[in-house]
Amino acid sequence: MGHSRAEKAETHERIVSLASKRFREKGLTGIGIAELMKEAGLTVGGFYKHFDSRDDLVAEALGSAVGPWKRLVDAAASGGPPMTYDAFVDDYLSEAHRNHPSTGCPVGALAGDVARSDKRTRTIATRQIAERLEWLANSIRAASGEDKGVTRSRAIMTLCALVGAITIARAVSDQELSREILKTVAQLLKTSPRHHGR
Repeated sequence: MGHSRAEKAETHERIVSLASKRFREKGLTGIGIAELMKEAGLTVGGFYKHFDSRDDLVAEALGSAVGPWKRLVDAAASGGPPMTYDAFVDDYLSEAHRNHPSTGCPVGALAGDVARSDKRTRTIATRQIAERLEWLANSIRAASGEDKGVTRSRAIMTLCALVGAITIARAVSDQELSREILKTVAQLLKTSPRHHGR
C-alpha cells in the first residue's frame, strides 16, 4: 500500500511539474489535459485520480513554478553567490529567460491568463507577487538606505518593469529590438534605485 501511495505521489508531482512548464510555455489554454497526460505517459482518465478539475492542476502548477527569483534565492541559501538586486534584474532580463518561458517566471509568462483564472489561482499568484515585492523592497532599501514607503513604490515599479519588459521582448519578432528592450530596462532599473534620493 505504501509503495502504491509513493508511486501516486511521484506521478502527481510529475504531472504538476510538466504542467507548470507547459503552461508557462504555451499559456493556460494552450495545452489540453489530454495532450498533457499523453506527454506524461498517462491516460486522460488517470487525470481524475490526481485532480478534481483543470483549475486544481492550474493552481498547483502555478504554485510549484520555480523561476529565476526562486533559483537565485535557493542558490544563495545553499552557499552560492548572494542574491542581489542587480543579479536578479540581469537574470530576469536575460535572453535565456526570454527564450525559455517554460522554466522562467510564472508571472511574466502567465499574468494575462492568471487575471482571467479562478480565485484560487489568482490567490497563489498574489502570494508570489507579494513575496517578490517584499524581497525587492528590502534589496532596494539595503542599497539606498531610503525609507520603507519609497522602497515599496520602487519595488512595485521594478516588478512591473521586469514583467512588462520580458513580455514585450517575447512578443516582438525583431531580435535586435527584443535585446534592446531587455538591455535598456535592465540598465535603467540597475541605476535608478541607488542614485535617486541619496
